[in-house]
Amino acid sequence: MNILDEVKEAGTIGISGHVRPDGDCVGSVMGLYLYLKKACPGARVQAMLEKPADIFSCISQVEELCTDFVPAVEKFDVFIALDAEKSRLGEAERFFDAAGKRINIDHHISNARGSGDVNYIVTDASSTSELVYDVIEDKEALDADIAKALYIGIIHDTGVFQYSNTSPKTLRVAAELIGYGFDFSSIIDETFYEKTYIQNQILGRALLESILFMDGKCLVSMVDKKTLAFYNASPQDLEGIASHLRSTKGVECAIFMYQTDNMEYKVSLRSGGAVNVAEVASFFGGGGHVKAAGVTMQGTFYDIVNNLSAQIDKQLKKGQICTTE
Repeated sequence: MNILDEVKEAGTIGISGHVRPDGDCVGSVMGLYLYLKKACPGARVQAMLEKPADIFSCISQVEELCTDFVPAVEKFDVFIALDAEKSRLGEAERFFDAAGKRINIDHHISNARGSGDVNYIVTDASSTSELVYDVIEDKEALDADIAKALYIGIIHDTGVFQYSNTSPKTLRVAAELIGYGFDFSSIIDETFYEKTYIQNQILGRALLESILFMDGKCLVSMVDKKTLAFYNASPQDLEGIASHLRSTKGVECAIFMYQTDNMEYKVSLRSGGAVNVAEVASFFGGGGHVKAAGVTMQGTFYDIVNNLSAQIDKQLKKGQICTTE
């Protein structure tokens, strides 16, 4: 796909990503936004997204994101959904549905068919940011700001190139992005490793109250609304906890959940390879990757853990080994 061919007739272009945007979502949305603003000066380009975490303030023009979902137009000529199928766009879904042309770019295996009129779905890609780099054929139009946004997306979805979704191509793309000239090492520290005091407190609480079960193969932890309020923490402060739990020796699958409402929890699943958590999440209406997935579930904490563990146990008994994301 050449993204310019797909939008060349458009007077208005909308871009959005999934609810609770992570690094890849923010990086891909902002990278494509910056590129289309530059490459399509005659079009009105608007990106809308829930307010990103403060760590992404280093991305150029991120303050231009439409975070209240009150765009300049009600119907876009083209609307591009990134890093998600349309049902995960939240308030932006109605603009995607109403657009004259709908484009979906994603790498989630749970969205293998795509949601648009035009789809670019590559489930073994490291990130949607890598795919955005693919669809920009005119690489001379890239600059340091665009490259920086896409690089941030890639490092967040690959765990700074340590997850198994990192391919030789991913490393080549990252090297080419670095070549545009930005301080890539400080970006890694500031957006991936650096934690606030509150984030470290919440992480410590989650580790302290975690429960090991299923003969030590599963680890679960939960943060309720009362705890979030006590620390004055937001869901953005919980990033990385699920992966931290999964790094525990002997744990094949980690479950981290936080309360969003009465009897409702947002669940993050991480696997070491023996459990396809995308299948587990999709069983309950969620989705994601083989080793990283999520779902919103209703019930008590114990009910949810019991329901999840039944699906996890089925896969553990299969002796399934997953080698890709």
